[in-house]
Amino acid sequence: MPKYSAGTDDAADLDRMFRALADSTRRAMVSRLTHGPASVSQLAEPFDVALPTVVQHLRMLEDAQIVSSEKVGRVRTYQLVPDALVPANAWIVAHRRPQERQLDRLGNQLTGGPS
Repeated sequence: MPKYSAGTDDAADLDRMFRALADSTRRAMVSRLTHGPASVSQLAEPFDVALPTVVQHLRMLEDAQIVSSEKVGRVRTYQLVPDALVPANAWIVAHRRPQERQLDRLGNQLTGGPS
């Protein structure tokens, strides 16, 4: 499969981020972390997978700089990196279909919002 890349580190970072978020298990872990930090075992609870598999998922999220971790004694705790998803959101917003932008402008005009 051809890979689009603008040849910048930003493109590679976005590739890593979207690849990490492509998996439903990892997205569920990110959702859980919106409520606060959690240990590996807490993050593994809802899934019927081996702990090493959970660690692999978390490693991918950490490599994509979506989460960070801290180890205290034998317990590794993960938390979301503040504003980690801002680049992905900016890319999505910048690539919205022109019709959606036109409808947004029309809606704003009809409701008296910003144009």
